[in-house]
Amino acid sequence: MSTHKKLPKLGFLYLDYVLRFFDYSNFKGWPDKIEEVTYHWKNDKNRFIKEVKRKKIEVLIGNIPATAYETFKEIAKELPNVRFIPSIETQFSNKSKENVTLFCEKYKVPTPKTKIFYDAAKGDAYLKKCFYPQIVKRSYGPSNYGGYFVHKVNNYKEARALFDEKKYNPMYMQDAIPLKDRGDIRVMLIGHKPVCAFWRYSGKGQWITNTSQGGDMSYENVPMAVLEVAVQASKAAKAEYWACDIGIDKNTNKAYIIECATAFAAFPYIRDWIGQYVMWDLSEGRFRMPHVPLFSWEELGKMDSSILRTLRHLHFANYTPSADGAMYMSDPGIFDMEKAAQSHPSDAPAAVEIITDEDKLPQEIKDASEVGEPSSAIDSQKCELVSATLTDLLSLYGMDEAVALKIKTLVDEGEIKTFKDLEKYNFISAQHLKKWSKSFNESTV
Repeated sequence: MSTHKKLPKLGFLYLDYVLRFFDYSNFKGWPDKIEEVTYHWKNDKNRFIKEVKRKKIEVLIGNIPATAYETFKEIAKELPNVRFIPSIETQFSNKSKENVTLFCEKYKVPTPKTKIFYDAAKGDAYLKKCFYPQIVKRSYGPSNYGGYFVHKVNNYKEARALFDEKKYNPMYMQDAIPLKDRGDIRVMLIGHKPVCAFWRYSGKGQWITNTSQGGDMSYENVPMAVLEVAVQASKAAKAEYWACDIGIDKNTNKAYIIECATAFAAFPYIRDWIGQYVMWDLSEGRFRMPHVPLFSWEELGKMDSSILRTLRHLHFANYTPSADGAMYMSDPGIFDMEKAAQSHPSDAPAAVEIITDEDKLPQEIKDASEVGEPSSAIDSQKCELVSATLTDLLSLYGMDEAVALKIKTLVDEGEIKTFKDLEKYNFISAQHLKKWSKSFNESTV
């Protein structure tokens, strides 16, 4: 007779038109059936709640996009006995840049001086007296689409022209810290332990560090101070998994959070490790906690991606060397992987300002509240896929940066001549193809 305690009923939380972060392969070895529940947007809340209850799901696993965050706060209240992984409170920072700032302020996590204005006159007054250069961002939404909605302004004239053109509301701006080594550092954590970190350097003549805009990356020489700040943020968020973009002021060597969230681009083996961690968390020790040696990313970064795809299901475990052997990779044990604390609604910071006048909201937010998804920059008129810019591709709803870059490469190399040609490739879901087809003509070049 088995002595194992009954495992909770798991369900994957999916949303139409949103790329899936987890799949069954990430939970290899889980003995019971894992259900799926898909949210279909618009007025789907009640049906979704009924399906979760009907399937008797006890744990819902998956990220919630910005446009559905408020709806899922309501859904979670109707499902008090269902654990969300990550919790709704942990995903607070996924919703917007202003939420990231509010999170950092509440938990005293270092971040560049940031100001947020819904009142345009107050924002303009600040622009006239603030320190320059300033980093201006489109606040709403979890992604900057490869940095295409992040801007650097050097004086009031440039800032005024930018806001007049972009109409960003709220006005979100940060002091631009002088970045050490002209780069920032992406840190990914599981159970508050850094499992991957790399520098992202800006390209020649560029200031932005996104690799999609010509930057490059390095896994070497990640400062300990950066990892400490990332761990601080992860623990404050009570996150099972977490990622931070961190910049170091070259004048003071102080590390600052630039972005943080549970929604981030992760290598397949990172998602496997998260799955292993969650299975350990939910099974009371029936499954092993993954042991990921600190700085292992330096070794993994040397491997070809084809090798990593083959090895992605390896399960790291504690290594004890033989008497005549040596550690392959040392782990100083500075950061131990640990169980994330359970969240409470009070963990989420209060809103910076109550918006009662809907006219203050940017059009994209109004659209999202009506149809449950942001509009694409190229949805308004059909165009040829071969003439679409990378910015156009990145603005398509649910588009992942890596997918956009892959499509652009295939187009530039002449492998794809029409939108229909994308059907030959298996890295795009049928749902996304159907959604994106509304933006493109089918004619051949």
